[in-house]
Amino acid sequence: MERRDDGVYRAGFACFVGRPNAGKSTLTNAIVGQKIAITSNKPQTTRHVIRGILHRPDSQLVLVDTPGLHRPRTLLGERLNDLVREVWSEVDVIGVCFPADEPVGRGDRFISAEVGELKAKIIAVVTKVDLVDPATLAERLLQVSELYDFAEIIPVSAVSGHQVENLTDAMVRLMPESPQLYPDDVLTDEPEQVLIGELIREAALEGVRDELPHSIAVLVEEMMVEGNLTKIFADLYVERDSQKSIVIGTRGARLKEVGSRARGEIEQLLGTKVYLDLHVRVAKEWQRDPKQLRKLGF
Repeated sequence: MERRDDGVYRAGFACFVGRPNAGKSTLTNAIVGQKIAITSNKPQTTRHVIRGILHRPDSQLVLVDTPGLHRPRTLLGERLNDLVREVWSEVDVIGVCFPADEPVGRGDRFISAEVGELKAKIIAVVTKVDLVDPATLAERLLQVSELYDFAEIIPVSAVSGHQVENLTDAMVRLMPESPQLYPDDVLTDEPEQVLIGELIREAALEGVRDELPHSIAVLVEEMMVEGNLTKIFADLYVERDSQKSIVIGTRGARLKEVGSRARGEIEQLLGTKVYLDLHVRVAKEWQRDPKQLRKLGF
């Protein structure tokens, strides 16, 4: 295996943190080069901590995707925040994401103060730079630099790929010297069923009204392989009958659309033809019910 000039092989864990919708998942996907974290313009999209692994000749970067830290209103919200803090305490490098198209706010100051207490090396990532002009970007970089003594401040656009490589190099430089952590052919250590559930949920979030994102959960009940066809049976859970009819749509049109969009993504992930069977079920107030949360994997 080739080595960097200093002859050191580096490997470790990194994560992006920031307010909900700061572009963390899109950035994770851009670095790993494959869709492993779901993205949506709805806040609170990410619920599971998904690891994406970038392999290089001289290093291995394991990216942990966390939910956005937010003020919790339900038991689910509290559990997601606990999950974020647990991940923060275990990684080597943390990239704090600040969207370039929004001014630095209270949430950003709160997160910067929280991570400042940790042992990880902290870098600032100013995301979505493709959405602003140079003057706004300069102003944002200045605001960010005043928040904390970051090891580096890097402006990027995950959509155009601008500076993504530089960001990756910076994270690798801050990694500890270490042997390889995962085999070469592994891109994520998430079980396939969790990834499939997330892809179905992403498809279900597309185009629904704002009150729904938090209320949709997906459970993959069964998967079976028959020749080159994978059969997947999954349930979408919502909290109320009115939400169930939104997800199903007029004469089932919406659910059919969700199914075909998700099936395309799952076929890409698995590399086989997929038969996808979806049902929508109501689990009243599941976000506040410890038993339901356990069943749904939280």
